Amino acid sequence: MDTIYNFGKYKFLAIILNFIIFAGCSIAPVIGGAVGNRHISDGVYKGSYKSWPNKAIVEITIKENKILDINLVKHTGSWIGKKAAPIIPARIIETQSTDVDAVSGATNSSRVIMNAVEKAIEDSSQLQSY
Repeated sequence: MDTIYNFGKYKFLAIILNFIIFAGCSIAPVIGGAVGNRHISDGVYKGSYKSWPNKAIVEITIKENKILDINLVKHTGSWIGKKAAPIIPARIIETQSTDVDAVSGATNSSRVIMNAVEKAIEDSSQLQSY
């Protein structure tokens, strides 16, 4: 009888832990879009975005209203989300948009990187470049 009771207790704990872990997981919304229709001053700008469990900090280089470079200063997340790190910045630069196709299996990481770049663009109008 003790074995059945203990199994039930552990099963209940497992269900509760799964709920706690996954209740906070939601896919980040895409907040950006095309860069070309906005005026962005030349410079290097920093942006960050967080959507649990992922976080990204980026530095972007803008010249002549175009994103020339994206430096992913920090990216935290799951092991599978790491595969978005080299791909998403390249897609953003190629399309000149912060709304690009996410990396399959790393949707949240992809969107967090996109949104960090968008935040850097948004902040470029409020902050001086450095």
